[in-house]
Amino acid sequence: MIPHVPELVAPRAEAVVDLDAVRHNVGLLSGTAARSGAATMVVVKADGYGHGAVDVGRAALSSGATWLGVATLEEATALRAGGITAPVLSWLHVPDEDFDPAVGAGVDLSVSSREHLAAVLAAGRRTGRTVRLHLKADTGLGRNGAPPAEWAGLVDDAATAVASGAAEIVAVWSHLAQADEPSHPMQDVQAAALDAAWRHVRERGFTPLRHLANSAATMTRPDLHLDLVRPGIAVYGLDPIAQPSASPLRPAMTLRARVALVKTVPAGHGVSYGHEWTSTAPTRLALVPAGYADGVPRRLNDAGRMRVRIGEEIRPVVGRVCMDQVVVDCGDVDVRTGDTVELFGTGEGGGPTAREWADELGTIHYEVVTGMRGRIRRTVRGTGTGAGANNNGAGTPAGHVGGGRW
Repeated sequence: MIPHVPELVAPRAEAVVDLDAVRHNVGLLSGTAARSGAATMVVVKADGYGHGAVDVGRAALSSGATWLGVATLEEATALRAGGITAPVLSWLHVPDEDFDPAVGAGVDLSVSSREHLAAVLAAGRRTGRTVRLHLKADTGLGRNGAPPAEWAGLVDDAATAVASGAAEIVAVWSHLAQADEPSHPMQDVQAAALDAAWRHVRERGFTPLRHLANSAATMTRPDLHLDLVRPGIAVYGLDPIAQPSASPLRPAMTLRARVALVKTVPAGHGVSYGHEWTSTAPTRLALVPAGYADGVPRRLNDAGRMRVRIGEEIRPVVGRVCMDQVVVDCGDVDVRTGDTVELFGTGEGGGPTAREWADELGTIHYEVVTGMRGRIRRTVRGTGTGAGANNNGAGTPAGHVGGGRW
């Protein structure tokens, strides 16, 4: 007897990732860098800003990038496990972490202190590998990186390790504090500080790369491209400076869900907790099964300005965002159970965007796309890699992860 297999249905709520948009964005960014003579490292930390690190990494490496960057050791080794062999830099560590798997996998490691360097070198001894170092200087951001008073000691230790064959100094680098303001003088202050740190290493006889530029600097400050740029948010089509309508980038994530219930209510009918919204006339309501447990912030609709796209119509969310659901006032629009609701996307046709959510929340769109969680299913569409690109494995096929249909 053939067992019964339930018919596959579309997910209730889904983050659709367009790898062709990623490829478009990386092509623009890497082309801009190449005109300055710089290579491109695409940042895929936080699981590719919520888009899927391995899929995005493959797409990026097939469209102009030659490096990938992540924050953690686990993120780096996950790329290697996904078949990616291109250079990978990992930069945010605690000195007592286990560096052995990353060193053994040939991951480049950033170090910011002598203690940190000693831990990385110990992993190199245990694994029998020469560690590839990116020495990070704190040039003014005040986060990670060695301050000027500690730079010489860090370089001394790194030089000793190189002399013994234990290490290679690949790069000197830092991170900008105010790159979203292209003319802010702090950028030039930091560039000068990085140059001084790099020259100190050069004077010891080494020839490391330099990298400083993030997405905003990649797009607006070609003088800061140096040897390598590190775009992050722009890879995913979210412009760090311009509004979506003025940006050459293409947003890569669309958040959507299916209508769970449709009902008509009379005038004077309250909606959601606290009845912060009450109908003024008979209207059709659509229940959408995505809420703050899934990454739709509870305060997003505090001012009643959240909107969604249903079909070709832009309609308002009414009442409070709940843990599992929101309610849309559809007026007299013909809406049916199972219809697709776009919560944010490319903005085409005036539709809602992640930037709009961020502006409403007083935050940045980085937080919006990395916040998709809970019961949101990720679907990947588009081509992950071109044939033979960087020997990083097969492309991600078009279609839906998990077999959902839309």
